[in-house]
This record gives sequence, structure tokens and C-alpha cells, in this order.
Amino acid sequence: MKGKFKTAIYADNRRAFFDYQILDTYEAGIELFGFEVKAVKNGKANLTGGYCAFHGKELFLLNAKIFPLQKKNIPAEYNEERSRRLLLKKSELAEIARKTQAQRLTIIPLKLYNKKGLIKVEIGLAKGLKKYEKREKIKKREAEREIQRAMRDL
Repeated sequence: MKGKFKTAIYADNRRAFFDYQILDTYEAGIELFGFEVKAVKNGKANLTGGYCAFHGKELFLLNAKIFPLQKKNIPAEYNEERSRRLLLKKSELAEIARKTQAQRLTIIPLKLYNKKGLIKVEIGLAKGLKKYEKREKIKKREAEREIQRAMRDL
């Protein structure tokens, strides 16, 4: 049965890499309804603007949108931005909580993907970038593009 499942990225949060400096990453399972799994596998998920927060001792994914695949097959009270529980080991949860408290970090979802038939979320411990740091990043990227263009023209 080797190679039965292919790794596919269903959604990624490109904006997170621009707005934050990612310090550490973790892989977490996510608790979804059946119709949400179908929607995610068909690319109807959006992580932009999403974040993770602790409620008690559990970690939840907030503000991430999973749009329904078929409008007629969902409950009437379904909220596409509902909070979804992330499934991590207790030791990982304790480590994440300790790091976020001590270093004042944010927990950001980076990508939603398939691993051995299960939907996983890659979350990152991130530190927010200042406006001037973002500007420097853009200038550096544009300078590299100019260098590449000049090298190609030679």
C-alpha cells in the first residue's frame, strides 16, 4: 500500500509569511464535520486572517473560513468561520502555551494539507513584523529581481 495517499496542499496562508516572522512550526490535526472535509478537499478553505487561541487547555483555530461545497447539504445554522479544535499532544500544547506566554508570540495557521488520508494544519509560532521591516523585505525582493533580470539579459 505504499504511495496510496498523495500529499496535497489544500490551502496556504501566504500573507502570514509577509506579516510575521515564523519562529517554530507544529503539525496538528483538525476537528471537522464530514461536509467540511469534502469542502476542504475541493479547495474551499481560506486561512488568510486566521489565528489560533487557547480556550482552557485546548487550542482552537479561529477565523479560518471553510466554505460549504453544496449549500443544500449543510445545517441551517452553519457558520463558515466557526472555531475548530486543533488536535495536538498534551506536551506540545504545554510547550506552545509556554512559548506564547513567555515570548508574546502569535499562533498562525500556515497551511492545510493531506497526510496519509487525514487533513492536517501546519501552525507556526510567529512574531509580528513592523511596517519598516515589511518595507525592507519588499525592497530586498525587488532588488533581487532586478539582479536576476540583469543576469538573464547578459
